[in-house]
Amino acid sequence: MNRLPVAERREQLIEAALAVASRDGIDAATVRAVAAEAGVSLGVVHYCFQDKDELLRAMAHAITSANLERSLGDLPEQGDDPQTVIEGVLDALWAGIRESRGPQLLSYELTTSSLRHSELNQVAIEQYRGQWAAAEQVLDLVERTAHVGWSVPRGDIARTVVAVIDGYSLAWLVDGDSDAARAGLLSFGRYLSTMAVPVALEPVGVDVLGSGDTAATPA
Repeated sequence: MNRLPVAERREQLIEAALAVASRDGIDAATVRAVAAEAGVSLGVVHYCFQDKDELLRAMAHAITSANLERSLGDLPEQGDDPQTVIEGVLDALWAGIRESRGPQLLSYELTTSSLRHSELNQVAIEQYRGQWAAAEQVLDLVERTAHVGWSVPRGDIARTVVAVIDGYSLAWLVDGDSDAARAGLLSFGRYLSTMAVPVALEPVGVDVLGSGDTAATPA
């Protein structure tokens, strides 16, 4: 067995766990099955993860991170209007979700499994905290790309974004209607853009040569 740094070995085991759980369901992702999938001993898994709870949290984080990376992959150009930016982000996010049905189904299994088993109760909590934080990160990037703020607190919008994406994703897993899900998300994006408040860039400091930094202020 090749010796890998712990961080790399953890990534390998997370990928193996995701492969097992996406293929056979969350209950099949035992430590023994993950070790077999990764081609390592049980001791290696126990060395990298304290228990199954920690491994499941890492799996949930990996799914959230992958969704975030997809949504930011083709962000529109600086200065585009808020609706264009928001729809571009949602379109990219949905394309990624549509192409990863197994991991998306797994994310719901992680939630329900953790709610049913007290020893796993932190999985769902950390899963949603991660999703809310990722949504806030996307909203922050939308602000900087479209030069806008929000008419309601960003944290509240982030929770709404996660709830809407969750709803459409689950409906798609049930009925398989990708076009309807995409249309619904883009419609939500148009609604979300109505909460965007334009900001203007104004100089806040000028040096002796006449150049300075700028800061965003409400238009």
